Amino acid sequence: MAALPVYRWRLAPDGYATRRQLRARNLRPGGQGVAAQLERPRRRRPPLVAYLYRVDLVKPVRPMTPARWAALAKANAARRTCPACRRDAGYVIPPSLGTCTPCAYPDPSGSEGTT
Repeated sequence: MAALPVYRWRLAPDGYATRRQLRARNLRPGGQGVAAQLERPRRRRPPLVAYLYRVDLVKPVRPMTPARWAALAKANAARRTCPACRRDAGYVIPPSLGTCTPCAYPDPSGSEGTT
């Protein structure tokens, strides 16, 4: 079993790129495995690791189809819908609350918006 080549931070040879670098060029790894890794040493902690992929084996990013756009819009709408009152909160419901802010912290006086 062969081990991955390990390079120090910013010292990787040409022909390798991280996922973020590939995405910036509208590319994806395309099913290939990790080819190498970068390690950035840190004091008193384990090193930061970044995985590298071979640039000669990458593929272009698949374009978004209308069906994929619709699925993404539906998923984002579900993240904004409060499960308690079923209203669109206008923001992503925080997982720590599980409901929109008015449902999580109801007004004890019963008067909303009166000052």
